[in-house]
Amino acid sequence: MMEQPVDRHIFVIFGATGNLSFLKLLPALYRLLAHEKQQDRCHVLGVGTKELSDKDFRERAREALKNAGISSKDMNEWCDTCLHYHSLGKSSDDYSGLAERIRSLEKEYDIPGNRVFYMALPPAIFPKAITGIGESGLSTSDGWVRIVIEKPFGSDLNSAKELNHLLHQYFDESQVYRIDHYLGKETVQNLLIFRFANTIFESLWNRDRIDNIQITVAESIGIGERARYYDKAGALRDIVQNHLTQLLTLVAMEVPAVFTADDIRDEKVKVLRSIPLIRPETVVFGQYEKGTIGGKKVKGYREETGVADDSSTETYVAMKVEIDNWRWQGIPFYIRTGKRLNRRVTQIVVTFRHEPVCIFRPYSSCQITSNRLVITLQPDEGFHLYFDVKRPGEPLWLKTESLHFHYKDAFGPLPEAYQTLILDILQGDQTLFVRADEVETSWRLFNPLLGQDFPAHSYAAGTMGPEEAEKLLIKDGKKWENP
Repeated sequence: MMEQPVDRHIFVIFGATGNLSFLKLLPALYRLLAHEKQQDRCHVLGVGTKELSDKDFRERAREALKNAGISSKDMNEWCDTCLHYHSLGKSSDDYSGLAERIRSLEKEYDIPGNRVFYMALPPAIFPKAITGIGESGLSTSDGWVRIVIEKPFGSDLNSAKELNHLLHQYFDESQVYRIDHYLGKETVQNLLIFRFANTIFESLWNRDRIDNIQITVAESIGIGERARYYDKAGALRDIVQNHLTQLLTLVAMEVPAVFTADDIRDEKVKVLRSIPLIRPETVVFGQYEKGTIGGKKVKGYREETGVADDSSTETYVAMKVEIDNWRWQGIPFYIRTGKRLNRRVTQIVVTFRHEPVCIFRPYSSCQITSNRLVITLQPDEGFHLYFDVKRPGEPLWLKTESLHFHYKDAFGPLPEAYQTLILDILQGDQTLFVRADEVETSWRLFNPLLGQDFPAHSYAAGTMGPEEAEKLLIKDGKKWENP
């Protein structure tokens, strides 16, 4: 996986006792380093407000790694020698003490000032942590320093600008890694390879050959224990502004001049700048009610713990997006996301234009079908290309079949997204991370929708969303391609 060993560094996790740290970051770090036998090149310093000793933190980390299916002598040694903990105390403002601890660890383990600061924190705490790191002098050293910010990056355009301004007081943009774990998925990265390394598809990737493109991020789960955050955010902020927009830009972007981080991100920003104002009549909000998923009855959104009885927060968004550039003028992009839908799937469906005239009318019903390319990003990653063939026998009859490819059949299990992204952070590769102008341009698109009083149309849990979302496409003479 690694072309060369990672630099010796200290990996500082703010919010180290939270779910993200224990469920994702620590397992990903260990798997990545253990695969290359480089565990000793990374020392992890967990930072939090809880009063824990190094031993306490190591025991919790060990349990988390075991729950993630990791159990070995090397894992135990890594926990005992490479995991450390520092409490900021209840006031959570003792950054001078944190700076002293970091420099002490760097001296003890011969780490040349290379630091990763990972914000595994609630978004409201980002500013305080960033300021603390900067004011304590931790953002500069003799080595490299990188800061990682989890989504959501801001809650609207103004807050995103303010957060960028604060970051740039202490960090250069080349040091900032705005992380969206969707971009770490192998299949998402493969969109670029699929398009730009296979001319059979790239030559068809335009308004002359494509009828419409649909992007779906569907979740069967509800909000779990995230009511405090989700009821203020909703699906537009939680998924559309980041995950869905990232997929849209990768599907629609032009060929970059060179396969480098800035060239790729330049093309993504161009897509966002080409999207005209999204009209309210092309947007549908929804909210799930009680229903059945997988044979089990589930609660409605307003029945979830921590959600107000009269909450109007959207758990579903569908919209039509247009891109006013030479390649895509007139081609609709339909995007949607929702909680408590009938299955978990992330999918891109490219529907090509159908034949202008059916020459088989004397022999068959000539039902018009279009060739479709279905790219599944999760689960069962792969793609299907649907086309018509003659069914054997008489009379002449057309039948739709598919060519398909599945990652698991060709390569076995894929690495976790966080492994890929953490490796890129350690190697200084920003290709899969969101740049400042990109995040602000994305918010500029959706900011006008945040002030609209959209009705949240109800839909039963276990369906694919409200009827109004179906009508959105019917108006254009199209329909959703349901997975």
